[in-house]
Amino acid sequence: MINPEIPSVCVIVSSREIPEKLEFVLKAGIRWIQYREKDLPRKEIVEKAFQVRQLTHKYRALLTINDYLDIAVAVEAEGVHLGQDDLPLEAAKKIFSGIIGISTHNLKEAQEAQEGGASYIGFGPVFFTTTKRNALEPRGCDILSLICKKINIPVVAIGGIKKEKIADLKAAGCRYVATASGILEGDIMKNAEAFLKVFS
Repeated sequence: MINPEIPSVCVIVSSREIPEKLEFVLKAGIRWIQYREKDLPRKEIVEKAFQVRQLTHKYRALLTINDYLDIAVAVEAEGVHLGQDDLPLEAAKKIFSGIIGISTHNLKEAQEAQEGGASYIGFGPVFFTTTKRNALEPRGCDILSLICKKINIPVVAIGGIKKEKIADLKAAGCRYVATASGILEGDIMKNAEAFLKVFS
């Protein structure tokens, strides 16, 4: 599998947003979806992942699966996103030739992911977030700016990414963002338009 260029805006969806909200997101022009599900049995996660795959194919959008490399392979997702406690990057690269993103929280982790051959890093949480349980303290835009300067692969800002923070993110040199509530809460079309206007 050849790694396609990743779009600038990623929307993270869980099973609650499938299929209705997910389709709104895709209709709004978002072309990168990450499916992240922590609470369902794996069998149901697989079923939902296939629904997501069907919709992302329909809209020609890129799909990454959070945590589960086997599910990413099963649904023929373009990518997988792995946390620090998931399957190590070196092992993942042996069995998956697609996009591999790695969650990072500091410069050391970001550099290790880059040196290990990650396709991109997710960096955060940049701001306070309620989306992820047991989230770490916000890293802020100053550290994000440092990461963007030091890392040569795409740096995807994550954590508390809202419309109101777009100007701060751009000022920090950020070119890629991942968000859930920032687009899924409220008017999806208007939210997506605001992000795509700046990050495209």
